[in-house]
Amino acid sequence: MLENIPANREFDAYQAFVLDCKIAWTRQMFPLLRDRFEIVAKDVQPNTAADVAALMEGDTTAQMFGWFERHLQRMKYSGLRGLTVHYNRYRDEIRRALNSDLPAHLLQLDPDFQQPEYYTSIDIHQHPGGVWSDEIAGFVYERGAQSTAPMLKKSESLFHRMKTQAMTRASHEVKKVVDLGCGWGGSTRPYYEDHPEVDVIGVELSEPCLRVAALRAAELQAQNVRYRQADATETGLNGGDTDIVTSTMLLHEMPPSHIKAVFREAHRLLAPGGLSIHLDFLMRDDPFRVWVHNGHSSRNNEPFMVPLNGMDLLAAHKEAGFDAVEIVPFEEFDGALSPDNTAWRFPWTMIIARKPGSSGNQDL
Repeated sequence: MLENIPANREFDAYQAFVLDCKIAWTRQMFPLLRDRFEIVAKDVQPNTAADVAALMEGDTTAQMFGWFERHLQRMKYSGLRGLTVHYNRYRDEIRRALNSDLPAHLLQLDPDFQQPEYYTSIDIHQHPGGVWSDEIAGFVYERGAQSTAPMLKKSESLFHRMKTQAMTRASHEVKKVVDLGCGWGGSTRPYYEDHPEVDVIGVELSEPCLRVAALRAAELQAQNVRYRQADATETGLNGGDTDIVTSTMLLHEMPPSHIKAVFREAHRLLAPGGLSIHLDFLMRDDPFRVWVHNGHSSRNNEPFMVPLNGMDLLAAHKEAGFDAVEIVPFEEFDGALSPDNTAWRFPWTMIIARKPGSSGNQDL
C-alpha cells in the first residue's frame, strides 16, 4: 500500500545529496576536526569535555562541523524536498494505508493515552512536531531511519545484530520478548520474523509509529507479534513471564528519572534469570569524543543524551533489583570498533543485566 507512492526523481536526488553530504561529514570532516583538536591541544591535556569546549571555542573547523550536522538534518526533514515536505503531498494515501483494516491482535491503542511532557516538549531529531503529533509522522520517521547512521548501508542490519546479541545471551529458551520504545517496529521485526515461535510485544508512545509497525507486520502476515500503546515505564503487561526485555535507542530520549523507571519495569516484566538488554549511546573515555557527543545532543534536539552519559547505570540497575550488570561496546557494522576506523560514529553501547533467579547458565 505505502509502496504505491510514486517515485520522484527530484526528491530522490535531494535526499541522496543530503546523505552523501552526511557521509562526507562523517568520513572527511570528522577526521579533520580531530586533527585540528590535536593541534590546538598539543601543549595541554584536556581532561573533560568542558576542557575541549574551551579549547575549541571560536575554532572555524569546529563551527563548520557543527553547522553541517545541524543543517543537514534540517534539510533532511524540512528542506525544499525534505521528508516531511515531500510526504505531506501524499498524506491522503498514507492515511488510508495506516488506517486500513488489520488483524485484531496486532494493534492496541489507548484513546485516553496521555503523552509524557518530556516527550512532547521538543521536536526530537529535528522532526517537525516530533514523531507523535502528526498522523503520518511514523511513516516519515521510518523513511528517515534510512540515513540516521550514514555509515550503515541498511538500518535493518543494526536491528538484526542487536537481536542476535540478545538471543545469544539469553540463558534459557526464549518464549517471550518485550521491545520497549519500539518506534515504527524496526527493532521488533527481527524477533518476530526470525523466531515465529516467540511471542513478541512492541511497546511505544506514538500512535503514528505504532500504526506503521502494525502495518508492516500485517504485510508479513506475522502471527506472533502485537503492538501496544503504553509508556515504557508502566507497560500494563503481566509481570514475571518475559525472557528478554529490550530497547534500541530509547534511553537517551528520556530523563534519568524515567530511565530508572524503565529499569524497574524491565525487572518487573522479566522472569527469574531473564535478560534486560538496551542498545544506546555512551561515550565516556575520550574527552574529545564526549565533546562531539554532547554537541550532537544539542544540534539534533536530543537533550537527554548528556544526562544519560553521566548516569551511574550500574547503581541504577542494582536499585531496580538486577545483578550481573555489564556495559559492552556494540559493533554496528564489521570494523566499526577498529582503531583504523577514523570516521564519526554513534557510540553504540549495550547495557545488559540479568534478573536474579534460577534459569541455568547465568553468564552475560
